[in-house]
Amino acid sequence: MREPALSRRAVLRTGSVLAALALLDGCSSDAEPSEEQPSPVGTTAAGSPSAAPSPVAFAMPAESHHHTRTFMAWPALEEVWGSQLPAVREDIARVAQAVARFEPVVLMARPEQSGQARQLCGSSVEVIDLAVDDLWARDTGPTFVTAPGALAGVDLNFNGWGNKQTHANDSQVARTLLDRYTIRRIQAPVTGEGGGIEVDGEGTLMATESSWVNGNRNPGRSRDQIEAALKELFGVRKVIWFAGVAGQDITDCHVDALARFTEPGVVVIHRPGPDAPPDIWSRASDQALQVLRDATDAQGRKLRVVELVEPDLSQLPDPGKDFLATYLNYYVVNGGVIMPKFGDRASDDRAAKVLGELHPGRQVVPVSINAIAGGGGGIHCSTQQQPEAPAAAGPPAR
Repeated sequence: MREPALSRRAVLRTGSVLAALALLDGCSSDAEPSEEQPSPVGTTAAGSPSAAPSPVAFAMPAESHHHTRTFMAWPALEEVWGSQLPAVREDIARVAQAVARFEPVVLMARPEQSGQARQLCGSSVEVIDLAVDDLWARDTGPTFVTAPGALAGVDLNFNGWGNKQTHANDSQVARTLLDRYTIRRIQAPVTGEGGGIEVDGEGTLMATESSWVNGNRNPGRSRDQIEAALKELFGVRKVIWFAGVAGQDITDCHVDALARFTEPGVVVIHRPGPDAPPDIWSRASDQALQVLRDATDAQGRKLRVVELVEPDLSQLPDPGKDFLATYLNYYVVNGGVIMPKFGDRASDDRAAKVLGELHPGRQVVPVSINAIAGGGGGIHCSTQQQPEAPAAAGPPAR
């Protein structure tokens, strides 16, 4: 089947060339970014960031923290998805309906497409008119942080994963959404995506160097500089870095498809199947596994590492070379875990059992998302939680 010129999969196939050029640009300390540099960290009630750092000590809670709602986005562009767009929209509707069983869902859609979104998603999902380009709310939307009695959204200056895909509307989603809900906005001094970080809620963050220390997002920035920004933005004390893989997928190997905290001190990691070739993805998983085995978290704890093997691609109907065959891209909701179901029944059942054991007290809900996975993403990529802010501290005791 012929793919349209700007399809997501076509972008993935040419990503290595683009990333290599960007990395070459980023090696020079005087390299010029392709877009305006992000401003220093600052906040406002909503809208433009202030120049001075916020006095409020915000931190990103673990995904298991109670959510007020989940944000999602309706894929808008046929030139990105081609003939797969109807199937992708059906997948998004299934994910939205599954999440809505546990918590409110707000789905952003272009005004001319919101009617179709409402029809497919049903009455359990709130659809709002907001200009978007694609479905990846984890990356385009704000990443929320909290403090006692306070909520803010971090705007990570989305640039289409290093200008790999059209993003004229998606680059404004974080700002527009925060304005709409009158939530304080924090503009990050670095460029990245929500899928590029994973936190335990107790001071530890995981990330891949390939998606952050990369000239297509942060030209001229060192890992130490980026780490300092991430620590301030998300209220963490320690960053565990994996090498990742640059230039082989559109995200440059987001951590949310590689390693996830299931609770403080426990990490589940994606592992290739026994018949998987020893390629760059297998080596990236091996490297991450070794890092985790040697690492301690911000509390000084050695990590318990649980391996979760990918599905058998030979059991899937025409997955394609860019298929994101990982169970790690699940989403934790209030009382549940929404996980991908690929069609390899034995592997799907095994993954559901493992995730259920790692998230006791939560109902595991498998959802078929093969059209989304064919575009290199998953359930976590297409959702973004708004956590409930903790109660404000009371007056000091007399």
